[in-house]
Amino acid sequence: MMHTYKHQKVTWIDLENPTRDEVRGLVEEYSIDPIVAEELLNPTHRSRVDLHTDYIYLILHFPTHFNPSNMSVNTEIEEVDFIIGKEFVITTRYNSIDALLEFSKIFETDVLLSKKHLTEHGGILFYHMIRGIYKSLYTKVEDIKTTLSTYEEGIFTGREKEMVYELSKINRVILYFKEALLLHKEILSSFEEAGKSLFDKEFAFYLRAVIGEYYKVENTLQSTKDYLEELRRTNDSLLSTKQNEIMKSLTIVSFITFPLTLVSSIFGMNADYIPIVGDQNDFVIILTIMLTIAVGLFIFFKHKRWI
Repeated sequence: MMHTYKHQKVTWIDLENPTRDEVRGLVEEYSIDPIVAEELLNPTHRSRVDLHTDYIYLILHFPTHFNPSNMSVNTEIEEVDFIIGKEFVITTRYNSIDALLEFSKIFETDVLLSKKHLTEHGGILFYHMIRGIYKSLYTKVEDIKTTLSTYEEGIFTGREKEMVYELSKINRVILYFKEALLLHKEILSSFEEAGKSLFDKEFAFYLRAVIGEYYKVENTLQSTKDYLEELRRTNDSLLSTKQNEIMKSLTIVSFITFPLTLVSSIFGMNADYIPIVGDQNDFVIILTIMLTIAVGLFIFFKHKRWI
């Protein structure tokens, strides 16, 4: 499916799951290298940037299908191919990218493009696209951090066991983000050099701004990762402490009941002579002995501050 947007002298062609005929038309109209055109037909797992005579070919990967309401783990890494020329930008994607769809609405309504200098050439148009994508990613990372703050409350309200699973899901989402953005720094640095060669010197400002948007996402993602690790350590510590307290209580109960069991076993032995047994009030006396032992052990544990 192909959508074409045009403002003044710059054209944006957005392809979703392009067909061979659509790509062939772009090859003829914009003199795209056949090797590049062939790569547009199928996604690749390698990000890269190539400088050609009249355009820059850029491949980047982004995390998508993120659900902040339940931290679902169906996050996927989607590829976007950019072909950036002086008077055109071609984007190729193989699934829906929310940030690009939002940008298309802005493009159509001329909200962003109301000023002429914003579409002086394809490089500036690309800047606004990629800036929108990074802003969307930044918002998603902030959503993760907000969710973590709610989980922090759960950690200190007795839900440590449940939080182990929830924090693990968030950790998986963060790993998806880091994997998708792993090579962006190097790719954008290479794109900066290519952009300086293809466009005017003033475009260097936009190139640095693009890298700045990436760093904003990367730094926020790292701080969120650190926040998550602190919460996991705290949660594990509280969970371990609670389990230790449970084991301690069970051990004390076992230790108290052991001598009581021993006493009852002794007086229940089938022997010819057992002290107290057969005397008047023997049952009460035996119970008194057992109760005295239990109370004595309890006072001893209290004195030792074991309970």
